Amino acid sequence: MAEAHSAVAFSFQVTHEGVDVNVNHDALKAVWDSGVHSWKKRLGKAKNKIKAGTYPGSPSSWLFVTVTVLSLRLAEVDPSFGLVGLLQRHIPGLNSETTGLYMGCLIYSTLLWLGIILFLKYTLKLLLMYHGWMYEGRGKISIQTKAWLLLVRMFGGRKPMLNSYQASLPKLVLPSVKDTINRYLLSIKPIMDDEKFNHLSKLAVDFEKGLGKKLQRYLLVKSWWATNYVTDWWEEYVYLRGRSPIMVNSNYYGVDAVLVHPTKIPAARAANVTYVMLQYRRDLDREELNPILLNKTIPLCSAQYERQFNTTRIPGIEGDRLMHLKDSKHVAVYHKGRFFKVYIHFKGRHLMPNELEKSFQKILDDESLPVDGEEHIPALTGGDRVPWAKARTEFFSKGKNKASLDAIEKAAFFISFDDEAQDFIMGDQKSFDGFAGAMLHGNGYNRWFDKSFTLVVLPNGRIGFNAEHSWADAPIMAHLWEFLCATECERGYTEDGHTKGDLTVSTPNPIRLEWDLPDPCKQVIENSLQVTKQLVDDVDLRLLMHDAFGKGLMKKCKTSPDAFIQMALQLAYYRTAGKFSLTYESSMTRLFREGRTETVRPCTMESCTFVRAMEDSNKTREETLVLFKKATERHQMGYRDAMTGKGIDRHMFCLYVVSKYLEIEDPFLTQVLSEPWTLSTSQTPHTQTDKLDLIKYPDRIAGGGGFGPVADDGYGVSYIIAGENYLFFHVSCKRSCPTTSSAKFTDAICKALADIKDLCLDTKPVQ
Repeated sequence: MAEAHSAVAFSFQVTHEGVDVNVNHDALKAVWDSGVHSWKKRLGKAKNKIKAGTYPGSPSSWLFVTVTVLSLRLAEVDPSFGLVGLLQRHIPGLNSETTGLYMGCLIYSTLLWLGIILFLKYTLKLLLMYHGWMYEGRGKISIQTKAWLLLVRMFGGRKPMLNSYQASLPKLVLPSVKDTINRYLLSIKPIMDDEKFNHLSKLAVDFEKGLGKKLQRYLLVKSWWATNYVTDWWEEYVYLRGRSPIMVNSNYYGVDAVLVHPTKIPAARAANVTYVMLQYRRDLDREELNPILLNKTIPLCSAQYERQFNTTRIPGIEGDRLMHLKDSKHVAVYHKGRFFKVYIHFKGRHLMPNELEKSFQKILDDESLPVDGEEHIPALTGGDRVPWAKARTEFFSKGKNKASLDAIEKAAFFISFDDEAQDFIMGDQKSFDGFAGAMLHGNGYNRWFDKSFTLVVLPNGRIGFNAEHSWADAPIMAHLWEFLCATECERGYTEDGHTKGDLTVSTPNPIRLEWDLPDPCKQVIENSLQVTKQLVDDVDLRLLMHDAFGKGLMKKCKTSPDAFIQMALQLAYYRTAGKFSLTYESSMTRLFREGRTETVRPCTMESCTFVRAMEDSNKTREETLVLFKKATERHQMGYRDAMTGKGIDRHMFCLYVVSKYLEIEDPFLTQVLSEPWTLSTSQTPHTQTDKLDLIKYPDRIAGGGGFGPVADDGYGVSYIIAGENYLFFHVSCKRSCPTTSSAKFTDAICKALADIKDLCLDTKPVQ
């Protein structure tokens, strides 16, 4: 109750001698500091909006324009062609000759400056609509593209903030129905027999000539009106409207750096990591994080960073919603079935790592027991969405339950201190698999799966994360994780593993969250727990560290590393399943404003021909190598098309959504949207921050992350090309499927990678 008493700023009582007022000066100062901090953030955000809105302009450029105009006007040269005089005559208060001249020049200069900025912004926007550079090979840049790059650098300005380029990014292009259908039929042909393909082709022709035109008109209007014709529907219908559990099915995870273990003290590791994450959040709020520039020139959209912190997915009956706060001064912590609220901001500043370590250590030393049912509350967030939504309304909408739930949902992020240690033990595959499983699902009730992300801290100081998917895609979390890997090492630890620094002030104690759980609520929690346990037990997950070769050798094969790996995945799947399947690879569309992802379909006619050749003893190695080159080139073309708005699946998805709004059933769209992705793949990006120098510190690379299987009889494969010498694969499937095995598939991947390497290096290319 000490915290409650100190939170009262003043109290009074009426006595026979009058009114006795007691003022708590510390509490009043805390209120004052909180208000000052809030106003500073508001003013900072307003300043950033102005700076981003006027980029590539700057105060110095405005001053230059103003001084130039005024100097010319004083020299009796009128650069405004009479506009300054017009302003003097028609704006009240500018009648004075001297004052009117100066004010007229000031107003005209400001308008001219803003006009120049708009010209630069829209010129850059027009330039960024050109994507020809994507289709030119390395070292084969045309004169046209060189001139374009020069212009982009000229109009792109200097020292951009995170959101400086947002207004200059073009809208996502809406392709024609005919082009999308042609690309779709070409992608589906390898996995269909002639009879099914001919039937589907007929449905496609009927759709193109009939309903497709009507649906496309609606999409055309939306593409004009909305910033992005895909993103809002994708977020709502693919993520937030899903009623099945998000644990395993939607959330994804990331693991610690495999080769570095900076400390074995969990409180110290959590403190340093939390502090670095708060520094990263501060950079986001101030927009001081550098925007990502491809080839150090072409900007990517930064919209997804906004909801990385202070965000929670709120369950609903028909659909969920995202709750995002502008700021949060605490984190929520889970340890041994108990919940705590830990302040990260005190007396006008962020707590330092040593102060945070003290708070976390108090939680780890706390031997109090959870109340009945408290330990399994997080299972609600991992189970089916409808029971959680009903329970939230019925049992968590008032009293201490609401206050405790608010502390979790309004936290900057969630921290879970696990009881079971996990580590990367070289030569022990089970240790790698166990680590990945702990990050993907834990025990089913020790992650708050609705938070934008949960930081997982293990008893031996290892860390990882579990992230909710609707608010942003994996590259956003990967960026934070890279920043963490680089910055945490710079902060360092003492020789005995603790955070650096001396405690100089007393910091707030962690606050234990309280719950009142009636029997019906406990039953709902128990039901959700059974759902999460079934999901956990059904996951077959393998984390493979491939150290035979990495990107360095792939570049010697003169092909894209991503295409190299995708061909290996096609070969591995064919060898284990005896057939080809519809394959999903995620690519980004952040060359466009508010772009998220598009699907690349790696299973192509060319890839299938190559795979068959690898298994055909009658094919010479020279012939097979030619087919490999064709397959990788076709894959790269598909990837470029997806990145530049010429994909298949997002357009088809939006056409399908419009048809549902119009309550029209179409057999072609139904067929397209019902096809299962038996092999779902994704590459985790790295080197998104210039702080992580992998050449100087190659051991700081993290092992990437992964996700659960998308299809009941398929695989989920995530991989990261970790520097020059390592590859990490995260392979998941379901134990309940008799035809899949993560162990067998990873073995097949290793064999396929080795066979393709031998093909490329031991075979003389055909001239």
